[in-house]
Amino acid sequence: MSVQQKLAELGLELPTPPQPLGSYTAVSEAGNLLFVSGQVPLSEGKMAYTGRVGETLTLEQGRKAAQLAALNALAQISRHLGGFERLHHIVRVEGHVSSAEGFYDQPAVIDGASDLFAAVLGEKAGHARTAFSHSQLPANAAVIVAVIAQILPA
Repeated sequence: MSVQQKLAELGLELPTPPQPLGSYTAVSEAGNLLFVSGQVPLSEGKMAYTGRVGETLTLEQGRKAAQLAALNALAQISRHLGGFERLHHIVRVEGHVSSAEGFYDQPAVIDGASDLFAAVLGEKAGHARTAFSHSQLPANAAVIVAVIAQILPA
């Protein structure tokens, strides 16, 4: 089953890949690695989840923000590679969570991204991961998800 079909089964679709928020590229390819710049929970050009998890957002809203950021990462991969045929697997996910003081469930928030990758990529989703806590993120984003993926030769 294709990534698109798996997304449809989940009631999701790939968004239009967002433009970078600064002077950098969304995706950089080096050898057999693809580096996807940090993706925020943008939907139709607007930040869908803002503020700090544990303060203005619940854990579940944080998970949804991470899921949307992961969808944007998949959209970037698809645009760069022209689909998912060359994607070997996700190697590493780095998750940044805008967190209230005393909120310590950053790994549970970033599970929203990891669980989405597992649901749509299957075996290609296994990855190492780090979750970070921040008092605030650029553009007041609730989360940022960055991805390193291994790709097959063209």
